[in-house]
Amino acid sequence: MKNLRLLGYICFSLFVANCTKDSDSETVTPVESEVQSLYFPPIDSDSWEGISLEELNWNVSAEQELFALLTEKGTKAFIVLKNGKIAIEWYGDNFTSNTPWYWASAGKTLTSFTTGIAAEEGILTLSDKTSDYLGKGWTSIPGEKEDLITIWHQLTMTTGLDETTWDCKTPDCLTYVDDAGLRWSYHNAPYTLIQDVVANASMTTFESYFTNKLKNKIGMTGQWVSDGGNNTYWSNARSMARFGLLNLNNGVWEGTPILNDPDYLSDMKNTSQDLNKSYGYLWWLNGKESSMAPGSQLVFTTELIPNAPADLYAGLGKNDQKLYVVPSQNLVVVRMGQDSGDATLGPSSFDNELWRLISELIQ
Repeated sequence: MKNLRLLGYICFSLFVANCTKDSDSETVTPVESEVQSLYFPPIDSDSWEGISLEELNWNVSAEQELFALLTEKGTKAFIVLKNGKIAIEWYGDNFTSNTPWYWASAGKTLTSFTTGIAAEEGILTLSDKTSDYLGKGWTSIPGEKEDLITIWHQLTMTTGLDETTWDCKTPDCLTYVDDAGLRWSYHNAPYTLIQDVVANASMTTFESYFTNKLKNKIGMTGQWVSDGGNNTYWSNARSMARFGLLNLNNGVWEGTPILNDPDYLSDMKNTSQDLNKSYGYLWWLNGKESSMAPGSQLVFTTELIPNAPADLYAGLGKNDQKLYVVPSQNLVVVRMGQDSGDATLGPSSFDNELWRLISELIQ
C-alpha cells in the first residue's frame, strides 16, 4: 500500500511538472485585494447567504464540466464560498447539506488551529518538550533523543520517529530514525498525540477544549471519532466551509477573535521548516519551489497545484477530502467524497485537475 501511494504521487509529480507555470510566473502577483467585507453565516442557524455566478461575472458555461468531473470522481459534497457567501453548493446522490462525512487528514488543520489557541492562552508553548505533557517514555527511543522532540516538531512532522508504524501511538511503535528536526516524514501517531498534549495542558479532554474554544464559537457541527488510534473529524460540508472561512479571515469570526496570535497564524500557513517547503503547521502550501509526499523521502521540484493560485493553502485528506483557502481571491473551496483514483493520503493529481476547472469557472 505504501508503495502504491508513493507510485501514485510520483506519477502525479511527473504530471504537474509538465504543467508547472513558466519561470516568468514564479513570482505571482496576487489578485487585487478585495475591499468587500466578508459575510459570516449566523452560528445558531442553517441560513447562509448565496451569490449567483452571474453576479460574480464568472464563466457560467464552465459549470457543467466541473459538475461532470465531480460526479465522475465520486464527489459527495462541493462548496465554493466567495467573500463568505455560497457561490456553489453541490451534492451527490443521497447526500445533503446535513449529511456527515469524514475529513480524514484535512482535519489535522483543526488540531493545528486548536493548538494555536492553547499556545495563545499560555497553557503550552511550541518549544515545550512533548514529554512535559505525555510523560517520560512516551516513545521507546533513548531519553536524550526523546527530550529533543517538542510540540513544534509534532506540528511540522519532524519528530524523527519511524512513520512506518503509522497510526500506532504506543511507545513500542514510536521508534528512532533520526534526531528531531532533521527529517520530514508524514506520520499520524505524533500528530494524534498533539491532541493528548492539549488535553493534558488544558486539564480537560481535547474534544471538550476544541468544542468550547473553536467549534461552538463558529457554529460548526460534528465530532471526533476514534479509528484504531487515530482521531478523525466528521461533520457536514458546511462546517468545513465555516472553518475555512475562519481561516480566510485570519482567525476572526465576524469581529470575534478565535485565534488572535498573528505570529502563530502566519507560521501555521507558511513554510515551517526547510525539509518540505510545502508544509506549514499541518497545512499544505501551494506556490513553493518544492514539495514532499506522505510515505516518501523524495523531494519534488514542483509546487503542489500548478493550476491553483500560488497563495492557496489547504487541508488535504485521504480519499481526496479537500479544504482549500485562497486569500488573494477571498475563496474557500470544500470537497468531500470518495477517492478520485490516486489512493493517496494528501496531495493528488485530482487537486490539479479540479483547479483547472475551478480556474476556468472563476476567470
